[in-house]
Amino acid sequence: MTTTTPPPLTLEPALRDDLTDFSTRLQASFAPAVERETGHPSPEPIPSDQELAAAFDAPGAEVLHVIEAGERVGGAVVVPGREAGHRALELFFIDVGREGHGLGRLAWRAIEERYPDTRVWETFTPHFEVRNIHFYINVCGFHAVEFFHEGHPHPEPPGGPAHPEGPAESFDGEDRGFRFEKVMPTR
Repeated sequence: MTTTTPPPLTLEPALRDDLTDFSTRLQASFAPAVERETGHPSPEPIPSDQELAAAFDAPGAEVLHVIEAGERVGGAVVVPGREAGHRALELFFIDVGREGHGLGRLAWRAIEERYPDTRVWETFTPHFEVRNIHFYINVCGFHAVEFFHEGHPHPEPPGGPAHPEGPAESFDGEDRGFRFEKVMPTR
């Protein structure tokens, strides 16, 4: 008798009923970096519930659970890019306490395999997220292609278009961050 070993990690589309739990886990995974940067817990969840709703409801968005051995250990939101063959990794997280064990690397590999027609991937991370910057550049093969700051603002901040009355109130440096791209090898 032949037995097959299940893949070490899989992706599963999230159902609408899953999104509250998905949001809570994602916000919990972002909280430690915000606290390290600011020196105190954020009074509001990061990203906000409104930003998450906008990402989940973006045209063509796919919300995915990262599954290891039948257990949810992270998640991602993937959206089509502005051009054919482009996609954006809008949100990506590994649950608190599960990071640092190679799950992010395996999850990213599974995401790439799920979308074989993607020629260019794009993502964004805040400037203080050193672990993320290392992960995207040194582990996943992305390149930093743009740095947003007060003098070069993000044209469309996370969660929607820029505020006409000026930037929203938030923790220091929210608008500072890197845009990354990964050009996939031709197959």
